[in-house]
Amino acid sequence: MNADWKNSIRILAFITIIANARLTAVYSQEIVPFAYGNMDRWTVREIKESAVIGGHTRFLYELGPVDTITGNTAYRNRGGSPWANSNVLAKMGGVVKANTSVFPEIRGEGKCARMETRLVSVKALGMIDIEVVAAGSVFLGKMHEPVKGTKNPQSMLESGIAFTRKPKAIRFDYKVKIAPGKQRVRSSGFSRKTTVEGQDKAMAILLLQRRWEDSSGNVYAKRIGTMVQRYTQSSAGWVNEATYPILYGDITSHPEYMDYMRIQTEERYTVNSKGKSVPIRETGWESEQETPTHLILLFSSSHGGAYTGSPGNTFWVDNVALVYE
Repeated sequence: MNADWKNSIRILAFITIIANARLTAVYSQEIVPFAYGNMDRWTVREIKESAVIGGHTRFLYELGPVDTITGNTAYRNRGGSPWANSNVLAKMGGVVKANTSVFPEIRGEGKCARMETRLVSVKALGMIDIEVVAAGSVFLGKMHEPVKGTKNPQSMLESGIAFTRKPKAIRFDYKVKIAPGKQRVRSSGFSRKTTVEGQDKAMAILLLQRRWEDSSGNVYAKRIGTMVQRYTQSSAGWVNEATYPILYGDITSHPEYMDYMRIQTEERYTVNSKGKSVPIRETGWESEQETPTHLILLFSSSHGGAYTGSPGNTFWVDNVALVYE
């Protein structure tokens, strides 16, 4: 066998070793779906609104066991589902109102979640009393129902779940439609409707935190892992198995760091050991070597906070899972 043949065999063997190593790395990944993360199973809630605002029957949708609940009762997560969303039952001044901004939608042989930013009008005796911008969101945690006012809406949410693992990335399928225009609408229903500069964006947020509680019931947290993705353009269709790495530790010097990934971008709430809804006071970055205690995961059709967005923004999500090595 001449030298050229021997070199060719060596090169082929080396390429085979590298290819097998890469294949092994791919197959060594552990893909862990969230419970109900395939978005196929939903609980339907049938709500009867008060006669003074029309007495309509509304439907709210929750990720949970396939079932229908009739009656104006507060919802609590069912069937081991870790998910809540922005569909809510409100009772303000004795008036029952339902808001729906998250919907199940048929996708292939299953379903997905469709989140919409909408301008919701509430009419009493045929006249418009208030208009509220409501973004669609799906998140890990709980919603405290019934909602009794529009002040401090974050306090109505229990943000995040107990969690101690350190995934490499998050993976999901998505589709997005971004409303045209460079201004958003802000309307809480109890103040003048205004415009806010800047294009509306859909977003996905994953945060890993180490939380603790002091003797007074205040809850604090430090950030261990971060993934924040914003969508500024409509997609051509479904993007399957979109995978976003989770960045660990203090990421302010990381080339992918953006200002909206900073500590405490908005106030989030949890329930403390005394059963009270309290803010999570995120105080800084934690070492990547530390173990998290909680996972925050949120998908939303708008990014500007409560009562702000562009009606028409729509965000579809399906098959949500974590990636481990």
